[in-house]
Amino acid sequence: MKKFMLFIGGLVAVLILLANLGPMILLALSIWLLYICFKKFMGTDSTAAKIGWVIAGLIVLSITFSNIYAVLGVAAAYALYLIYKNWNTSESSVVHEIKEDDDPFTNFEKQWAELNK
Repeated sequence: MKKFMLFIGGLVAVLILLANLGPMILLALSIWLLYICFKKFMGTDSTAAKIGWVIAGLIVLSITFSNIYAVLGVAAAYALYLIYKNWNTSESSVVHEIKEDDDPFTNFEKQWAELNK
């Protein structure tokens, strides 16, 4: 049942990620352009150039805010990563528990510790 729920959660996360892929690319591009505008603003000495970079930065900032819902896609990608991580660890922990219980040396150590108490 746990695997089925992880599968359904992963399917929903993939669909959300695919639906927001375009806005995620535009968000990343606009954040990169904001960084470029900031670096150019800090590097120039001219007042007119600074005003131009501020105007360009405000235009790019408006593009960034129009794609802010792309954060849902980033959250879906993170959820997909967590689901993938849980999917792989759930099987290995069950196998490890069974292997540990069948080990005679582990049982001997537990019994020896009980006798020494």
